[in-house]
Amino acid sequence: MNSFQEFDSSSNSDSTVINLSAGNTSNFTPPPPPSSSSSSPPSSASTTLSRYENQKRRDWNTFGQYLRNHRPPLSLSRCSGAHVLEFLRYLDQFGKTKVHTHLCPFFGHPNPPAPCPCPLRQAWGSLDALIGRLRAAFEENGGKPEANPFGARAVRLYLREVRDSQAKARGISYEKKKRKRPQHPPPLPPSNNAKIVI
Repeated sequence: MNSFQEFDSSSNSDSTVINLSAGNTSNFTPPPPPSSSSSSPPSSASTTLSRYENQKRRDWNTFGQYLRNHRPPLSLSRCSGAHVLEFLRYLDQFGKTKVHTHLCPFFGHPNPPAPCPCPLRQAWGSLDALIGRLRAAFEENGGKPEANPFGARAVRLYLREVRDSQAKARGISYEKKKRKRPQHPPPLPPSNNAKIVI
């Protein structure tokens, strides 16, 4: 085993069954609780994870399952940006976002008036968030930032290409949202009860 945690199906107590048919990578069947001989109940306050942390753990397990099912099976240490791209393309089959082709009469229309046979894909925002969580999980599991396959240049370029092509196909621009600065309320006008002295 390398310096970071490899995916090991025999020791992974967090293995999950993935239900990607609904197009959402967050649908999982949790494993049965481990049998414990101790009678003390676990402290829920110390084991409660945030929604983000739970999603990151599920994504990490999903990617690990993908590597184990890969032919030939891949170890995380041999995983590259090309394998991450292969994983993202694999996830496209479970997408729910209609992406119009250039030949479609609705290409560039955000709200098409009728159905069309264009393919369903993973939305760019979903892929971008997934890669962010997997980048963080890789490093939390002992991977070196410079060897992180989720931060590879090819992955960044692919995400940019998906964003741009989906924006054109759907007629939606993906511009960075500008931060709203907190506005101070305008000063109140003087009340009618105040006496004006001249």
